[in-house]
Amino acid sequence: MGIQVRPATAFDDIRTMVGPKKPTSNVCWCLSYRVPGAENRALHGPARGEKVRELLADGPPGVLAYDGDDVVGWAAVHPRADTSFATNRKIPHVDDQDVWSVWCIRVRPGHRGRGISHALLSGAVDFARASGAPAIEGYPVDNQGAKVDLTMAYVGTRALFERAEFVHAADTTSVLNGFPRVLMRRDLS
Repeated sequence: MGIQVRPATAFDDIRTMVGPKKPTSNVCWCLSYRVPGAENRALHGPARGEKVRELLADGPPGVLAYDGDDVVGWAAVHPRADTSFATNRKIPHVDDQDVWSVWCIRVRPGHRGRGISHALLSGAVDFARASGAPAIEGYPVDNQGAKVDLTMAYVGTRALFERAEFVHAADTTSVLNGFPRVLMRRDLS
């Protein structure tokens, strides 16, 4: 059957991918770029999951990858205007188009090395296109083939984005895990 990627509409599946094992833990829930910094810092424990549930009520906050009935991957993708990338001083705007951003790609342990990241990025592109986005951007590290720590690999690599037909659109002043981040973009028109 293969990996299927579809819009993230099931809260429990989102929780499986980005939520904590212990409900009171303060994990990202993929909110750090999705909500303003002050709000992100103020949310603790179960309030983080409730914020995701609230965002989900307004539409899918990303896409999920499934292997049969098992959720195995997540990619956060949404209009840039609704993210902190809209005002981020380290990541430039190429133009004034209402582009979408993809900023987090996660694959569950035990499922890595099977091309799921590629499927997630392709699914994010398809979701943005179906939602009317004129273009989609990502902000991966330019690691030039060097190993990226798994906890910091969520932004993807330049090579991953290049394989998905994104092109280098701009350099940034953002650095993650010692690697510069670049702005990669794919036109969807």
